[in-house]
Amino acid sequence: MLAILHPNISRDSQAYRETMHFLENLPGVTLRLHEVQGATQKLTEVYLLGETKSLDKDEIAALPAVERAIRISQEYRILGRHLDDLRQNGFTYNGVTFDQSNLNIFAGLCAVDNQEHVDMMMRSLSEHGQECTRMGAYKPRTNPYSFQGHGKGCLPWVFETAGKYGIRVIAMEITHESHIEEIDNCLEKLGRPTGVMLQVGTRNTQNFELLKAIGRQQTYPVLFKRGFGITLNESLNAAEYLATEGNAKVIFCLRGMKTEAGQPHRNMVDFAHVPTVKRLTRMPVCVDPSHSVGTRDRAPDGLLEVTHATAQGVIAGANMVLADFHPRPEKALVDGPQALQMDELPAFLADIQLCHETWKKRQQLYRRLEGAE
Repeated sequence: MLAILHPNISRDSQAYRETMHFLENLPGVTLRLHEVQGATQKLTEVYLLGETKSLDKDEIAALPAVERAIRISQEYRILGRHLDDLRQNGFTYNGVTFDQSNLNIFAGLCAVDNQEHVDMMMRSLSEHGQECTRMGAYKPRTNPYSFQGHGKGCLPWVFETAGKYGIRVIAMEITHESHIEEIDNCLEKLGRPTGVMLQVGTRNTQNFELLKAIGRQQTYPVLFKRGFGITLNESLNAAEYLATEGNAKVIFCLRGMKTEAGQPHRNMVDFAHVPTVKRLTRMPVCVDPSHSVGTRDRAPDGLLEVTHATAQGVIAGANMVLADFHPRPEKALVDGPQALQMDELPAFLADIQLCHETWKKRQQLYRRLEGAE
């Protein structure tokens, strides 16, 4: 069971002390507190673990510091929605809001190769009103002889360039706990010209020690990619590792499932799960069409198949799009064949906005239908 306390309640208040005294003395029950800092208020959530089936929900809800009580319905206690649409979803980081209603686009380099391409990419994004990007410094690769990324050596000029062009958030995959410290030290030394969203790649979805390390820090939000060979439920439980360590600022990314049934695409596109993840959890949902489709093949209607996949995710309500772009794809050191080109950026952004507006209109359509019943 979950007890959500009144917003901004003080731990020194009489109501808080009485409530906690009651909860702490419940037989067979242990408590776990989780604080959620929103834009205007702080919420305290008290998780009741153990023998909770016999507890009276109304009795818990009537305690002086409790706003409402929720019976937990999923394994992922902190990130789960638990059939309660009033639970806060999303977060704000470095001036950018991420929630289940809005949309942010992270177009950029799958792997940072040189300063010129970083500058070209960020300048173009800035010219088109974008505040976010993706930049890969640490690259896990299937082949040990493939380019593994420039690592911490490229961080200073990536972060400085982001500050120069007003890029507020960079999605950057990490593969080891030490990378968090490298990113943090570099940002601090430069005066924090930008922000970083730590990305957990599909290969590390079940690297639980890494997930715990990322969860213990609460400075940087996390983009968590679904495991390419496990169930959705297993991936959602893996994301919960981040929250149990204290960091619930998590975005769940659908990036396709690795299966022969997905051919000729790189992976089986799984964007039908966008509304499912939003129904089960409070996490904003990202789609990664570049790694799902993995090609620049063009459909008979003249559109790239990767743009069709993007549209499917956004029209289904995706809150973030992660897409590979490159100024010179033929020279890209990672995933060049799937990267979109810079002259395609304006149409890509306009297409996404069109799809997002369509999603909003779809909501209005069915709300009117419900109101007429």
